Amino acid sequence: MLSAIDELRRAHQRVFLPDESALLILDMQEYFLAEPSHAYIPSATAIIPGIIELCNDYRAKGLPIIFTQHVNSSQDAMLMATWWRDVIRPEDPRSAIIPEFRRDGAITIKKSQYDAFYRTELEALLKAREVKQLVICGVMAQLCCETTARSAFVRGFEVFFTVDGTATYNERFHRATLLNLAHGVATPVLIEEIRAALER
Repeated sequence: MLSAIDELRRAHQRVFLPDESALLILDMQEYFLAEPSHAYIPSATAIIPGIIELCNDYRAKGLPIIFTQHVNSSQDAMLMATWWRDVIRPEDPRSAIIPEFRRDGAITIKKSQYDAFYRTELEALLKAREVKQLVICGVMAQLCCETTARSAFVRGFEVFFTVDGTATYNERFHRATLLNLAHGVATPVLIEEIRAALER
């Protein structure tokens, strides 16, 4: 997938600056990652090890790690409820972030829409820490991850969108997201590229 957008990636290449970055991990919850769930994303299990390694690197460097947890109430669901005919409620055990992720030293914010900036403290948290770049991981690539990437862009954050750190239901959706973001919003990267820069 990365080779398919190589020309766009080179045209909009950005220099990754670890000390000015934060790691944003979207919605790695049981709702999407537990097999009995109707919303289970089979390919999402493949991205877990890489994101964990990236988390460990960020933690070792003392750089910001932010998890999002998507939950809805009847009051804040808005079109999420009518579009999907189902929402993730806080009392649902599947709303929990999967236990594979250590969250000591990390920040967890709750969100109610695809956009992690919408009515959350995310922008204020990033600006308070003088963050200028965001590395995005998580699910789903074409919904919460892509919408948040666009929202970050219009707020002046440079976005590095992990190809092998995001997942969704099928390759068509994932490819379309990468093509669109590479054209005008974000730099698609591999986790190993971010890790190498952190090590340097």
